[in-house]
Amino acid sequence: MRFETSQHMKLGQQMKLTPRMIQSMEILQMPLAELRERIEQELESNPTLEITEIDPDSRQPSESEEGLASSGELEISEDGASDFARLDEYSATNPEAVENTFDSRTKSTDYTDRAPRAASGERDAKMDAMSQAPARSASLIEQLLDQWALTSVDDRIRVLGEIIIANLDDDGYLRTEIEQIADRAPQAVKEINPTDTDWEFTIQAIQLLLEPVGVGARDARECLLIQIDALADRAGDEDSISINADGLTVARTLVAEFFEELIKNKLPKIAAGSGLGLDEINAGIDALRRLSLSPARRLVDDSPRVITPDAVVEYDEDEDRYPAYLTDGRLPDVQINREYAKMARDKAVPKDDRSFLRKNLSNAQWLIDAVGQRRHTLLRVVNAVIDEQREYFDFGPEALKPLPMKTISDRLGIHVATVSRAVSEKYLMTPRGIVPLRGFFSGGLATESGEDVSANAVRAAIEDLIDTEDKAKPLSDEAMVRALKEKGIEIARRTVAKYRDQLKIPTARMRKQF
Repeated sequence: MRFETSQHMKLGQQMKLTPRMIQSMEILQMPLAELRERIEQELESNPTLEITEIDPDSRQPSESEEGLASSGELEISEDGASDFARLDEYSATNPEAVENTFDSRTKSTDYTDRAPRAASGERDAKMDAMSQAPARSASLIEQLLDQWALTSVDDRIRVLGEIIIANLDDDGYLRTEIEQIADRAPQAVKEINPTDTDWEFTIQAIQLLLEPVGVGARDARECLLIQIDALADRAGDEDSISINADGLTVARTLVAEFFEELIKNKLPKIAAGSGLGLDEINAGIDALRRLSLSPARRLVDDSPRVITPDAVVEYDEDEDRYPAYLTDGRLPDVQINREYAKMARDKAVPKDDRSFLRKNLSNAQWLIDAVGQRRHTLLRVVNAVIDEQREYFDFGPEALKPLPMKTISDRLGIHVATVSRAVSEKYLMTPRGIVPLRGFFSGGLATESGEDVSANAVRAAIEDLIDTEDKAKPLSDEAMVRALKEKGIEIARRTVAKYRDQLKIPTARMRKQF
């Protein structure tokens, strides 16, 4: 075999993503809350960007800003639409490169050298905007350690307790074996040479002394038993959960002796083995429903994520249509600082300072253009979706049609990737509630009449069947297949099971009520 080296010349064209195009992708894909945070980050880091103090519609650009837009020395104003056109072309030929570049892109620029702000006695609108971020709440482990520090235990148990608390999961369970915890423990703990009895005593102390009750349990069964025993001890306290004493007794029997049968909903078998009646067992189950299988979640902020709709769709009775408008009026209204724009062109200003200002002015203008282009693209996509899914707004989820993203991209003359980014994590406030914009796009199934029905519509039909079923005789997957066929929807049993699982609905046996 012979190896040789040689030189060749090759002529070709290559398109690369510019920082402006990358920023346009980021801004388009961001939901409203994230975009607000992004703008606030830029306000904090970019001294040439400021919050508009007057109505932007009535504001006319200053001579310095007009000069910046036309100056060959500082080009910061271009048609944002051309970025998306180049992005569409690039996405079609280099999809992996686009995603890799986008994922690795940081969302803020670190400016280590910033021009000073002029001091004044007025409130700083930029700082007001940035001061609204909530403080970080204490973590679960931090809160439990604070409680543990106040307990009356000896130093040996206190050290072991700190190690155990550090190994609790987000639900408050100790799922790691003590042998593994002991092996990974710091040398100071190993020098104590704790026995198995020491570890077990520490676990019981955590279960007894820390709140909420149930923290430190090793499985769901132990967690429920701890809570039941605590409720029995606190019976009569004003702060305790009001549960009938007989219901607590039955609940403890169910968990302690028939836990496997209970989680499989085998109530007749429990009745036969325990001598309890079905009414008594149901009373015990009602008591268990008042308990928590994730007790530690009470200590952390588990409130539902606040969804800020990116657009509002309303019904216009006079014109019989559904107009949409964006809700981005909540975003900080920003503009370029006139004084800094003037300084960037002033030859009397040191060259390094002018270079710094030009860079930041360019970033500021890019952000303003990208936000404007996002507004334009998103509104076009929303209106196109409303036209395509008119039946949904008239009749509800079961009227959803299959809608590939390519249908919208062809209609608007943009790339599918642009549509995908425009609908990512966006929500609409409609007369039928707040719904994800991406939920309007799905594949479909053919009905007996040959019409297409959206997969989301099929899921809605399944959910409706289960909501209206006889709970004493819940519908099996096969029975739902037959019920859907009566509605003209041909679907396989395994598909019904798949959609039911996606809806987090248990099987008929688990839904049965005795």
